[in-house]
Amino acid sequence: MANALFIGWGHPVRGREQQSLQVFHEALQYFGGLQQQGEIEAFEPVALEPHGGDLYGFLLLRGDPDKLSRVRAGEEFRRIISRGALVAEDMGVATAFVGDDLTRQFGIFQQQAGELAG
Repeated sequence: MANALFIGWGHPVRGREQQSLQVFHEALQYFGGLQQQGEIEAFEPVALEPHGGDLYGFLLLRGDPDKLSRVRAGEEFRRIISRGALVAEDMGVATAFVGDDLTRQFGIFQQQAGELAG
């Protein structure tokens, strides 16, 4: 099970730049509340400098896998993601592996790559 969620987005939709900032602040408040309630351990917002790619920024949520699954399935999470998709291009959520879970994930990959190689 994953111990993190990656929420990424692209450039703001033209003409909706102010709304994108509003939704970003709503998301920060929401995730801050989840952290205070103990539903997530931590979250980190990241903005990227212009680099010619599609990724403009992301949030990394960390926590207990079961709690993260509940958060992700929750109505408020889906509402925030839906609002984000209306004001930012390429909005997406992906399972992420950090720390010990990253080590386990690469162990699985290494084992499977070894089996397929020979």
